[in-house]
Amino acid sequence: MDMSGERLIAAPRATVWAALNDPAVLKSCIPGCESIDKLSDTEMTAVVAAKIGPISSRFNGKVNLSEIDAPNSYVISGEGQGGVAGFAKGGARVQLTDAPGGTALHYQVNAQIGGKMAQLGARLIDSVAKSYAETFFTRFSELVAPAATPAPTTPQPQHEETMNDHGHDHPPAHASDPSNPVVAGLPIGIWIPLIISIVVVAIVIAKFIG
Repeated sequence: MDMSGERLIAAPRATVWAALNDPAVLKSCIPGCESIDKLSDTEMTAVVAAKIGPISSRFNGKVNLSEIDAPNSYVISGEGQGGVAGFAKGGARVQLTDAPGGTALHYQVNAQIGGKMAQLGARLIDSVAKSYAETFFTRFSELVAPAATPAPTTPQPQHEETMNDHGHDHPPAHASDPSNPVVAGLPIGIWIPLIISIVVVAIVIAKFIG
């Protein structure tokens, strides 16, 4: 299976690159992701629960990064094992370029699947892969874009400050929700969630960071 696309992220390229290298950010963006562990600067493992048609399974995936050109591009390769459900393996080339309004993330993915998943048909698998990618990018954009927007400098009127108990002047939900971390400091890592989100789950592509 081959898949390619481009997404505009409303944040500077350096911010997008850093977020794609943050395991915590990736974990919160990848559908069904239960854990992500960094083995080295170029290797990560992940566990992702996925449902593809009538088949549900937990995939154990490993991703390797190569041809890293920070903060511009990299190549990801990986594979995921889902027991009797089958396996998925593939690779992706990810490139970031400056664009009006933020950063354009380009990706080209190729993946192969085997086992029971291979019997589901290319159309269903393609649909699931695109759905996972869409969910990932939507969540990723929501996390990164707010972090790239400076906080307003105009002080709030005093009467609004005293009305927090009534729902006014509260921070965004994602700022206080530990399961939905805000990308501000942006840690380490190097891979892209596009792959674990789509190799590990049946075509899951990847995101180099991931």
